[in-house]
Amino acid sequence: MSFTRPETFTTRPTLQGTFGMSASTHWLATGTAQAVLERGGNAFDAATAAAFVLHVVEPHLNGPGGDMTGVFSTAEEPGKPVVLMGQGPAPAGATVQHFRAEGLELVPGSGALAAAVPGAVDAWLLLLRDHGTWELAEVLDFAIRYARDGHPVLARVGSTISAVAGLFREHWPTSAELWMPEGRIPEEGELVRNPALARTLQKLVQAGAGLGEAFAAQPAHTREERIDAARREWSEGFVARAVAESVRTPHRHSSGTDHRGVITMADMAGFRASYEDAATFEFRGHTIAKTGPWGQGPALLQTLAILAGLDDDHLDPSTELGAHTILEAQKLALADREAYYGDADVPLGYLLSEEYAASRRELITDEASHEFRPGSVPGRGPYVPALRTEYVPPALPNDGGSRALGGGAASGGANSAAAVGVGEPTIGEPALGEPSVASNGETRGDTCHIDVVDRWGNMVSATPSGGWLQSSPAIPELGFCLGTRLQMTWLEPGTPSTLTPGKRPRTTLTPTLVLRDGVAISALGSPGGDHQDQWQLLYLLRTIVGGYSPQQAIDAPAFHTTSMPGSFWPRIWQPGGAVVEDRLGDDIIAGLERRGHRITRAGDWTLGRLSAVVRDPRTGVLQAAANPRGAQGYAAGR
Repeated sequence: MSFTRPETFTTRPTLQGTFGMSASTHWLATGTAQAVLERGGNAFDAATAAAFVLHVVEPHLNGPGGDMTGVFSTAEEPGKPVVLMGQGPAPAGATVQHFRAEGLELVPGSGALAAAVPGAVDAWLLLLRDHGTWELAEVLDFAIRYARDGHPVLARVGSTISAVAGLFREHWPTSAELWMPEGRIPEEGELVRNPALARTLQKLVQAGAGLGEAFAAQPAHTREERIDAARREWSEGFVARAVAESVRTPHRHSSGTDHRGVITMADMAGFRASYEDAATFEFRGHTIAKTGPWGQGPALLQTLAILAGLDDDHLDPSTELGAHTILEAQKLALADREAYYGDADVPLGYLLSEEYAASRRELITDEASHEFRPGSVPGRGPYVPALRTEYVPPALPNDGGSRALGGGAASGGANSAAAVGVGEPTIGEPALGEPSVASNGETRGDTCHIDVVDRWGNMVSATPSGGWLQSSPAIPELGFCLGTRLQMTWLEPGTPSTLTPGKRPRTTLTPTLVLRDGVAISALGSPGGDHQDQWQLLYLLRTIVGGYSPQQAIDAPAFHTTSMPGSFWPRIWQPGGAVVEDRLGDDIIAGLERRGHRITRAGDWTLGRLSAVVRDPRTGVLQAAANPRGAQGYAAGR
């Protein structure tokens, strides 16, 4: 049996050219990146400018108070993948003891108590300083203008605000003031403004001229010094002060209880973004580069290691055998993610070894597993989390088991509509290309993505996230809120990702760089929380093994497993669960069900929001492609 041939029709062409290519989850960010390239900037200038635009135009998916991870290579060292680490750690006050004393057994999914130290802005400015060419004022001008003068708002932004409108009105008045001016939810296409965010960005620019609080005594004379002045202003000046002051006010969390945040100015001042070596795996003549195991990226590498020992018939996502095999391999890798991954000593070399991959491969049978099966690593036992298929929060004093969620009383498990809010999917329902938001602000993980390649061969893949408008109360003087990445930590001692001050939560953000013959040839990624790498895996198999073009691979039917504990509050799973696009085909879906997969049909065009850029180092020809689902992502280039 040969690999399934791609459809001849694609929703968009795979763009081709030689000058520069950009692709992202929003057309305004893509347009911004391409505008920078057209004006002589390089891929790092372009990606940074686009990232700040994403903060403005996709505020329900990311914000300056969030985090990001990137992986890139430079034209000078095209064979060296580098990770851009923009994941802030837990604040000093974020201890298990403190959360337990607050009556919590899980880190909440919304509210400032769940906030890690913001890392995205410092990471982007670090990349710009070291590898870009533009002045900060030029780079931030696009985002400042969209925030100050307005941009046509997405329908998804309005629907997200609508889902949490009660929470905003009753508990988060600063968010209501920012996102519901005059008490009204913005309509699709309406020009919306965020003048406070525009002022924040302008103050960062002014810091380079010696006008900032934190850097005024040290005038900046070079481009690099001006960018460092802005970084210092962020971490030690007016931004840090506003963040620390804002969290002191108790406010409603997804737990249904009110808490203060714990971030301080010292926490803000203590974080700096950094560069790290990438984790890599060789697959069919290609090197796949990811973050280290403080993120979920190496789970993709483990999946590839398991699949590498199989023939092409088992790697085709468009067949029953291929889909089944891929789902089973992903379950095994994701079980190891829970058992071993975190900001700690992770035995990644052993987890990626052929010996270990072979032992895992032997566990795949013709039937779908409904078990949680982490592997055994010499000298250490796997952590097995509580395997909940529903979540019933602990009762509040004298409340009879009910707790307020977003202004309304609700009781029952997390699978009940009352517990999770109108429109929130129960576990096993499809996680679509936009965030699933409950009335209490809980978001089942989604984000943004951007890829850029320029004519010199610089290439970057980045996934900004966190600081969603529904994460925590807006900070009025800044125009944004804090993220909730700490919800990916556990409050049990002895786990690889136990909440620990100064340690990074195990992020889901997982961009990808692909190299061949020692040179970077592709950058790709997708939003989607726990599903990001699952969707990217399908792309890699279809392009590397099946010979698909980038757009053909992005358009092809997608699926993912839900048979692992979720990274997001309330951390539940569906044993044997699989979510599929209907376009996979009735016969294939029925075959998967016969094998024991608990199938949820998601519709025809719902899963994945991938984008990608490609460079052929032999010819210099560039390519780009973007996801059509949701009619939002776009690629541009020439």
